[in-house]
Amino acid sequence: MKISIFCVFIFCISITHQNSTAQAEFRAAAAKVDISPANGVSLDGSISKNGPVTSIHDPIHARALVLESDSTRIAIVICDLCMAGREVFDHAKQLIQQKTNSKIPVSNILIAATHTHAAPRAIHIGKKPIDDEYHRLLAEKIAAAVIQANSQLAPARIGYTSFEKPKLIACRRFLCKPGTVGPNVFGETGERIKSVAGTSSGVIEPAGPTDPQFSVLSVQNLAGKPICVLGNFSVHYCGGYKRGAVSADYFGYFSEAIETNLRSRQADPQVPDVIGIMSNGTSGNTGAFRKSAGQKFSAFEAMLFYGRMLAMDAIKTLEQISYQNDPTIQIIERELQLKVRRPDKNRLAWSEKVLAGPRSKWPHRWSKIYADEAQHLSKYPESVSLKLQAIRIGDIAIASCPCEVFAETGLEIKKQSPFKKTFTIELANGYGGYLPPRKQHELGGYETWPARSSFLEVDAEEKIRLKLLSMLEELKR
Repeated sequence: MKISIFCVFIFCISITHQNSTAQAEFRAAAAKVDISPANGVSLDGSISKNGPVTSIHDPIHARALVLESDSTRIAIVICDLCMAGREVFDHAKQLIQQKTNSKIPVSNILIAATHTHAAPRAIHIGKKPIDDEYHRLLAEKIAAAVIQANSQLAPARIGYTSFEKPKLIACRRFLCKPGTVGPNVFGETGERIKSVAGTSSGVIEPAGPTDPQFSVLSVQNLAGKPICVLGNFSVHYCGGYKRGAVSADYFGYFSEAIETNLRSRQADPQVPDVIGIMSNGTSGNTGAFRKSAGQKFSAFEAMLFYGRMLAMDAIKTLEQISYQNDPTIQIIERELQLKVRRPDKNRLAWSEKVLAGPRSKWPHRWSKIYADEAQHLSKYPESVSLKLQAIRIGDIAIASCPCEVFAETGLEIKKQSPFKKTFTIELANGYGGYLPPRKQHELGGYETWPARSSFLEVDAEEKIRLKLLSMLEELKR
């Protein structure tokens, strides 16, 4: 009798251990869905006048990675878009939660744009019915990528590595000697920054640092077959487009090169092929790729060159990775209320004068654009709520916010993060415009001029940075 009871006891312990192991099993899958717009969809920004879509040079995609451990399931989706409004991403998240029977809740989904300038700005800049229809289809296709990946979850392992590419990246904001910078769009003098559309006769040095680190998140099945390689780099975009032609820029070419070079040669159709994903880090103050002396490219050539280069470098590092089979997965989501820099009466009066007056009276070639932007900003609420997220995957951490983040912010987050393996994904879960630190606001320059592209309060960067760091600390506990 005692022997029988002892055997039952051992059997129960064994079953409990097996169930615990099964629950803690790490699973992953990835998928992509074409989100290329139809001809006629708007590509325009208030400054970048790319016209409506006339052709697809290379397709744009929503690329999804779904991870699960110990009953926590998350999705990371990177979309080849210039930017997207929160309502588009929120619609996609609601569909994902619904279609997965809440196994991937809204709060467990990160969706971000890459910032290719040859793809739609899905923030209702385009006002035609075809734009609204694209936004609806876009949300559905983003959800479809996640739903497909969710249906393919299989046992997996995950790891991280990084490498440096300092020669490819440069700050596009330059500190200048006092009194050498031309008037800004509002006719104001005294700024110290030469940036986009700025002029100066006395450049001193770059006004801020860059982050040359290229992060690589690699996911494999238990046999060592690649499931997904997610890259993260802080270059604004590559460029070299043709008007009206859609392109995923180097983000797409990196992903395509990953897939081509790591594609499975197995005959088993049940084993999905690898998915490459390229995300944007903290590129709010950086330009396009820095070219070597004498290096010239025709339209669309540079993005192919740099995308493939970075993919090959990423592939070389995969052998260095120590993979985790059972990482802890956690995600924290917080809302942060921030003030909007709405125009005062004087700015609105200036705006109305410029919009009504002849071109010769404008202080800057973009003054009319910013006069129009002032009118738009006057209709904004006094404050907005931004969604911030922090993700833990074992000893790897990802911070995200909806802004175009400056490198100094990303570097400070990496420096103070309790996780040594940390990177930031910008333009996530909506669009919050440029995020210059207060010091950069004081220096001026394009990225600080109030518009729909830069509308948050002057102290927004500090508030966002500190909030993200507190969220990372919370994940570490």
